Amino acid sequence: MTSARSKGGCCGGCFAGVGGKFAPDVAPSIGGGIQAANGGVAVSNEKVGTMQEAMKLQRPAEGSFLPSPPQRTRTDSPGWASPAPYGSVAMGMDIDCDFDLVMEEIDQAAGSLGCQMDLDAPGRATAKTLMAQRSTYEAEQILGSPGTLPRPMSADEREAVIRSILPTATFQMLSKIPPQLLTQASDDAQALRRKMAHGATIVFVSAGLPGKRFTFERAAALGLKVVILEHPDSWSSSLVKEGIVAKFLPVDMSQGSEAVFAQAMALISELGKDGLTGTADGIATFVELSVPLVSRLAERLGLPGHRPAAVDDARNKHSTRARLKAAGLPTPRNVLLKSVADLEIGSREVGFPAVLKPASGAASLGVKKVVNEQDMLETYNEIIEELSSLVVTSGALVKGTPNSGGVDASKIMDMSVLMEQYLDGCEVDIDVVMSGGEYQYAAVADNGPTMEPYFNETWAVCPSLLPKDDQRQLKELGIACVKALGFTSGVFHVECKMTSTGPQLIEVNARMGGGQVFECNLRAWGVDLVEETLFAALGIPSAPPVPKQPLSAVAYCYVNAPVSGRVDDLSQLEGIMKRDGVVWAKPLVKPGTQVTGPEKGMPSWLCDLFVTRPTAREALDFLKSLEAENPVPVVV
Repeated sequence: MTSARSKGGCCGGCFAGVGGKFAPDVAPSIGGGIQAANGGVAVSNEKVGTMQEAMKLQRPAEGSFLPSPPQRTRTDSPGWASPAPYGSVAMGMDIDCDFDLVMEEIDQAAGSLGCQMDLDAPGRATAKTLMAQRSTYEAEQILGSPGTLPRPMSADEREAVIRSILPTATFQMLSKIPPQLLTQASDDAQALRRKMAHGATIVFVSAGLPGKRFTFERAAALGLKVVILEHPDSWSSSLVKEGIVAKFLPVDMSQGSEAVFAQAMALISELGKDGLTGTADGIATFVELSVPLVSRLAERLGLPGHRPAAVDDARNKHSTRARLKAAGLPTPRNVLLKSVADLEIGSREVGFPAVLKPASGAASLGVKKVVNEQDMLETYNEIIEELSSLVVTSGALVKGTPNSGGVDASKIMDMSVLMEQYLDGCEVDIDVVMSGGEYQYAAVADNGPTMEPYFNETWAVCPSLLPKDDQRQLKELGIACVKALGFTSGVFHVECKMTSTGPQLIEVNARMGGGQVFECNLRAWGVDLVEETLFAALGIPSAPPVPKQPLSAVAYCYVNAPVSGRVDDLSQLEGIMKRDGVVWAKPLVKPGTQVTGPEKGMPSWLCDLFVTRPTAREALDFLKSLEAENPVPVVV
């Protein structure tokens, strides 16, 4: 297939614009050579030597689209002042918690395949939730990733691709700059990295939920020309009219993964021909199910990105454990259960308590604690029974009936179940930024005790309240696990536990964490994980400047339903939202919604609370006090 860059992009004289604005890519200088239209220096064969010269480089043939990000500023959070100068926090965006807008987001997500595929939605996938219709692509990526996506390329195949294409416009610019200018952890170097990103064409595969609008706004604020590949029903198509993204290219996500890959390749290969954007400089996603797809698109197009084999190992829990063991890292006892006959082996080699989880799953699908052999047998049979009853019919994954027909979904799923040692102790999140094979940032946030046996999340606080030595051990393990899986650059959300015998990995997510993770890192440490994700996708080095003390302390939680019943009133939550130190108080249900309490199954999440205080202890205490007020009453 022809690469997106094996042919030239649009010529350097495209004048079309947005909202009446016109901006030619480049204009010829009087004395020969190329001079950028704004007086900067366009890319030539000569290298630059100073930061000032590097800042004058201009992107060649970038396309005429000019993004129009919302004009928003962020008020700095109260908290510890950093002794080092730091200016990037103001690059963030206001938090708009208008109740009508939040309710609109809930409505937008309902019935949309594009939103349904985003597993960062509050609440987690279980075997029973799969009774709802799921597309073939979803089924493959949730239960049998990587499904029918192309196999990872060999080293020789990757080399052949790279040799057959032209370097991206971003790479042409980067090649002119001394590495030491780009790899400093300073404000000036961060400004240079933003300069290198400005004007780049980047493809977002999957838009996810409406709550991820901020990722597109952040890209627009950086001056990126965003192209979205998503199912036709996605809310994100409206971002073109708003001037936030350049293009929305519909992809039929109800197809199998192989067909989705082929359609995406064809669409990306056409970019740059109409002059609105350049050819693709990078590909990114903030949606878990599209990480394997994005890794393969980047590989086939010779663009920066994760190696598909590393992504596959990270998403398969048994493969993750094998990679860690081979690297000499701590690994819980585990056995892969392929049939009922393996339960006896699991009972003997792993013991109890233990955790059962599908080997290839996402969003903690089917994860449950078991305490004895009978419990293990019942849970195993429950998982297998539910998965075995699913069929693929008319391009959708549905609960099978005697008359439903369709193809047995087990043909596209990995039906293996991983049994592993139950890990005691407190759970933490470690958000890691890698570049050049080494970590550039790793922040630890404490998680509260999960609600067993379903491991529902409770609260989180950052910076960590754990002893400094525990934080160091957890951070070192998280980074070592990312490296052991074969990753060298990008943003990762790593989940670990500090157990009675030392730190242990739960899982590595090869993307920015969802939910409150972006806001947590930005407010606590001033690090913008969206920005760092986009840098990695473009091949720009990451080295975010980090203050020596946190800018503020944050705490957040999803409030679990205490009992089963109905939600009638949200007025108390509206009052909480107006209090000092409350960043947001978002409802996750609408009035009239029936919710599940722990006595009937995995609890429903009622609302999302996020607060800030000068210290971590104060932030956590404030959060718990709000939760104790029963912000979303449930009528039994």
